Amino acid sequence: MSRVYNFSAGPAVLPEEVLREAADEMLDYRGCGMSVMEMSHRSKDFEDILHDAEDTLRRLMSIPENYKVLFLQGGASQQFAAVPMNLMKNRVADYIITGQWAKKAAQEAELFGRVNRIASSADRTFSYIPDCSDLPVSADADYVYICQNNTIYGTRFPKLPDTKGKLLVADVSSMFLSEPIDVEKYGVIYAGVQKNAGPAGLVVAIIREDLISDEVLPGTPTMLKWKTQADADSLYNTPNCYAIYICGKVFHWVESMGGLLAMKEKNEKKAGLLYDFLDGSSLFKGTVEKGSRSLMNVPFVTGDEALDKEFIAAADKAGFKNLKGHRTVGGMRASIYNAMPLEGVEKLVAFMKDFEAAH
Repeated sequence: MSRVYNFSAGPAVLPEEVLREAADEMLDYRGCGMSVMEMSHRSKDFEDILHDAEDTLRRLMSIPENYKVLFLQGGASQQFAAVPMNLMKNRVADYIITGQWAKKAAQEAELFGRVNRIASSADRTFSYIPDCSDLPVSADADYVYICQNNTIYGTRFPKLPDTKGKLLVADVSSMFLSEPIDVEKYGVIYAGVQKNAGPAGLVVAIIREDLISDEVLPGTPTMLKWKTQADADSLYNTPNCYAIYICGKVFHWVESMGGLLAMKEKNEKKAGLLYDFLDGSSLFKGTVEKGSRSLMNVPFVTGDEALDKEFIAAADKAGFKNLKGHRTVGGMRASIYNAMPLEGVEKLVAFMKDFEAAH
């Protein structure tokens, strides 16, 4: 069976080269006589896999030496609690609400202190990023929090908010490795890897070292203390070994493709192709305001629920999989992560043109 075009928002498409390489090593990883799935996380082989993954990521993202890279379990959602537990010294934090995940993160943080929602795009169904150039940042806030790219609603911060000197914390899950970012502008960056870097079950957290300390909120579980994980180099307990192994291969693949600047150019080309079609279409319509559009997640509708369903079914049959929008918004969504080839987007647009002509 030939491979389909997988537009899923996550778990999502992975580079074919990576999958083939992993398949070749499935039974015997580089002559050790066993699969990575079977090896001890304390073994020299796995230690090399872990260190290589970190070193490659540091090169790719130009991560400064005073930032720790942690490979953690629990997904991005677990960091909704870990962030306030590790950072909320004053029990105050500012959140910018641009979609479902920022909303959930803010709700979780309220378990630990006061949360100020200093900007929101809820008034127009999260279809834009609010102006963040002059925010009412709280004087006593421990940090300002954003979800930088919104998978469900297809928005992305065109530029970072002015936090007025406060620490910036960002969930970058669905834009991770899609373009260069200046790590030093953030205190904490984290990403669930299942969207753009690997299989589900792993989160990469990049944390400035001065923010990692024993001074956490009372009652913080051992496993949620960043210091526990940092002191043990992500090996406090058995990590998600196989996901780390695949991520390491994806990091190398991104490097081989020319790095993050080359990725950004490829992603702009793919997204541009799809947005240009949507802007000119008489049937399909993008749901995001132009200045806030994501390069990774492109939601669109026909304006008729029955027709949306018909399109999703027809597309699925034609080999364009997982185009159904998130259950909270409906419609369609094409997630066009790094591993989605340009050809996939070209063929999707051609299919949409044919569908439009027939309706």
